[in-house]
Amino acid sequence: MKKSLLLSLLLAVFGISYSQDSTIIHSPFEGMDFTWLNGNNRQRSNILGVKNFTGLMIVDTYYNYSFNKPMDNTINTSSIIGRNNEITLNMASIGGEMVYNNVIARIYLQTGAMLSVIQETDPTVNHGRNLRTTDMKFIREAVAGYQWNTWNSIRFETGIFMSFIGLESYIAQENWSYQRSMVCDFTPFYFSGARLQIHPSKKWKIEPWLMNGWYSYGKFNKGSSVGLATYYRPNENTTFVANFYYGTDTRNIAGRVRFHHDNTVMIRYKNNPASRGVSRMAFSLNSHYGYEDGGSLNGVAYPSRSETYFAGTSLANRIWFQENKFAMTLRAGYLTNPGRYLPVNPAPLYTDPVSGATGYTDIKPGDLAPKFEAWEFTGTFDYMPNGFITLRAEILNRHSSVPYFAGPGGTTSVDGWLGTSDPNIGTPQAWKPDLRTLENRLIFAVIARF
Repeated sequence: MKKSLLLSLLLAVFGISYSQDSTIIHSPFEGMDFTWLNGNNRQRSNILGVKNFTGLMIVDTYYNYSFNKPMDNTINTSSIIGRNNEITLNMASIGGEMVYNNVIARIYLQTGAMLSVIQETDPTVNHGRNLRTTDMKFIREAVAGYQWNTWNSIRFETGIFMSFIGLESYIAQENWSYQRSMVCDFTPFYFSGARLQIHPSKKWKIEPWLMNGWYSYGKFNKGSSVGLATYYRPNENTTFVANFYYGTDTRNIAGRVRFHHDNTVMIRYKNNPASRGVSRMAFSLNSHYGYEDGGSLNGVAYPSRSETYFAGTSLANRIWFQENKFAMTLRAGYLTNPGRYLPVNPAPLYTDPVSGATGYTDIKPGDLAPKFEAWEFTGTFDYMPNGFITLRAEILNRHSSVPYFAGPGGTTSVDGWLGTSDPNIGTPQAWKPDLRTLENRLIFAVIARF
């Protein structure tokens, strides 16, 4: 009894609740409203939930219009939008989570255009046999795990789970803007591995990760990757997030490591949900720093972290109106990535410094590509008549220091159709993607969630 009393006093100093009765579970962040958070579900209840099971169904559609008017209707620099001037089913997802006798099983299936944008960019599926993107393509999340009813619960999960490096969610309905910020565009949206979710108090969440790699189903090299997510929410108006990642994620370069860190502060500075005028106001600031370092290719030293670092930030402010049925978000962002190891779709304007693949300028392995910087400004307007649907209109302006965004000539082929070429121009190898330093787009989206 003395030992139990001493332990309780010690944990109380750090704000950690403890009970010897394993049937008592204190939910993390209980009693606080976080439906306003950027990257978080805004629904207060789930109509598909029954005892021991919570269901989910999402249908996400959009229409995107680029003022660059690419002839192949392809958008090449977004992790959520891949098509232009077309009504697109972006994602349809259904599934749920079952918890019984502390055993956890969760699976969400998916289909839609975003699969081609995200899942099919995983190059580790070319590392040997018995692993293909199509094996996992229709699985958004699938985990098996176990929960211990101590502290405010401890969970162990293994499988494919969502990554929240970069703040903004894989699910568009949870974000303040439809087009993710550029710093979030370049970060993972899922991990294949295992994680431990620890809730030492209702204000804290600590989540260590062990993964196959950055944004991948398999591994580039022999080593695994590790990470850590930490959440601190002292009250329902404030949240702090810090994420860390470390791994060997570069093909053919032994000893090449990647480090990435992002941190977020979100503050709700007005909350009057019954107001017919301004009912809520909040801002989020998400900042990143990372690098690649070490190793060499064909005897040529790979650029150091001082030349390949990644740094960027995204600041968003959101105002809700009419009892939170309308909302407007303004966002600005900036990033720099001189080594260009993270952009969604590095344009083929130079020889790839990793693989040495033929490009359009004579840059040898180990040389740096032209310095890459980008800026963005976004305005979003939402109409949310109830908790189950979001109607969204958005205007987006992006700039880059080098040609990066799809231009009128497109990025697919000489005449805009995949696998074809114009015999009057020459072989497909002589053709270059039409890339520009400016992109303006309009986005209209309808998202239903149950």
